[in-house]
Amino acid sequence: MIRKPCNGPANAATLADGKPGEHVKVSSASGRIVDADRQAAQFRRVRDAHQTEMAEDYVELIDDLIAAYGEARVVELAARFGVSHATVNKVVGRLQRDGLVTTRPYRSIFLTDEGRALAERSRRRHRIVVDFLRAIGVSEKSAESDAEGIEHYVGEETLAAFARVTARHAKMPAAK
Repeated sequence: MIRKPCNGPANAATLADGKPGEHVKVSSASGRIVDADRQAAQFRRVRDAHQTEMAEDYVELIDDLIAAYGEARVVELAARFGVSHATVNKVVGRLQRDGLVTTRPYRSIFLTDEGRALAERSRRRHRIVVDFLRAIGVSEKSAESDAEGIEHYVGEETLAAFARVTARHAKMPAAK
């Protein structure tokens, strides 16, 4: 049952039928309860990002391996992700169903045009986040590490803002 905020102390709520309810988690920085549809949309966006995060990481690494070695193999992906061959095979199967990679038994993994496009978009997002973090003073090592998580969860509006801030920062004279 959806609860509606009451006039009582912060975080108190009443159930939709008017009876007192338990305390609810505050869902916004202002300390107000967020509309249920809006909150559901926010959580749905995070769940969707979780689902695409692995695909983006895999196609990006597959693209890097093909560029460096001419092929991407399950054994190499497993070693670099620190997971089992079975895990890689499961993910690669999903990528194949999604039209991002092609495989042949006992052969390398190759990106489709769609897979290459996703790898490029993912790489672009990563670069924007790293550049932004560097512009605000984060070390290269931390920026690279933190960008791995952030890049999957920021929307296009936020990415565009990161890019604008980074571009403005690049035009500023260097501090002496």
